[in-house]
Amino acid sequence: MHNPVLLVIAHGSRDARHAGTVHALVRRVRSLRPGLRVETGFLDFNVPSVHGVLESLAAEGVRDVVALPLLLTRAFHAKADIPAVLRKAPPRLRIRQADVLGPSPLLTRALERRLHEAGLAPADKSSTGVVLASAGSTDPEAIAVIADIAREWRHTGWCAVRPAFASAASPAGFSRTEDAVRELRALGCARVAVAPYVLAPGFLPDRIARGAAGADVLAEVLGPAPEVARVVLDRYDEARLPALTALGA
Repeated sequence: MHNPVLLVIAHGSRDARHAGTVHALVRRVRSLRPGLRVETGFLDFNVPSVHGVLESLAAEGVRDVVALPLLLTRAFHAKADIPAVLRKAPPRLRIRQADVLGPSPLLTRALERRLHEAGLAPADKSSTGVVLASAGSTDPEAIAVIADIAREWRHTGWCAVRPAFASAASPAGFSRTEDAVRELRALGCARVAVAPYVLAPGFLPDRIARGAAGADVLAEVLGPAPEVARVVLDRYDEARLPALTALGA
């Protein structure tokens, strides 16, 4: 069967931890799907660039690529930046842009995994309030997705779940991390945990961590959690299968 190359597209950061986490996630993806060629490209700050990877693939004679945005919501990067870069790819490449990672039940499981790794016991769930701390966005679709995740996650047994944004300007209905921690305390939750809904360390995740100073538990970023790697492969499969059908594979 002809398998398109999977190109994972990350934002990039001046913070070296960001690229290191992306590469760790890609290694886990490769371990779950031996034989699948997986490449990594960055939009900014890090190398290789997305354009550079696409040029190299075309020079090798690769024809089919699935470009997967390493993003949790469909916002500006997924809707504008990445399509603009892909439109500049060598014409011999047939590229399908996969959907972003979120929302997905697997990502919710990854959030809970990180909370448990940080010391929260499963028996603590009903008495714990969780701050779902996102990096933030001005895109209405992305904002609605975060709100929906918090609402649905609350119904799985938590005392409460509050969405929060790390970016300076929070939309209506969203608090900063530190404010959401105080709100959950006032609500009467016995303990408060902060779950960063972000993929890799950097400036905004560090802001989330500072805002979590008053919480009992601070989870790590999602990073290379096995559930995240599985979502990457799910999105790849969703994008590649129509192409394979069209090719008669």
